[in-house]
Amino acid sequence: MYETMDELIASVQRRLYRIRDLTDDMAGVRGRETAPDGSITVEVDGTGALLDLQFSQAVSTMTPAGFESTLVATAAAAVRRAFERRSELVTAFNEEVAD
Repeated sequence: MYETMDELIASVQRRLYRIRDLTDDMAGVRGRETAPDGSITVEVDGTGALLDLQFSQAVSTMTPAGFESTLVATAAAAVRRAFERRSELVTAFNEEVAD
């Protein structure tokens, strides 16, 4: 395992710095998705919280049901993208600290 206390301390410090890096990386995660017709763009943070919502002129021709389904689908896709990125970060972290 560790032959000296210095090796142990160095290992703990590396892991602590890596945890700090992971925290910073997670804070920067964003998911952004635009509806296929370009009518709605949604941006969320790494927790899925809405950061930005943009509408193009195309929403003026949508039915209420069409608007609702497009908005929900686009937001869900943005959240999925953000969560996939978070998963990638956690997986990379776990692989690094397992070594």
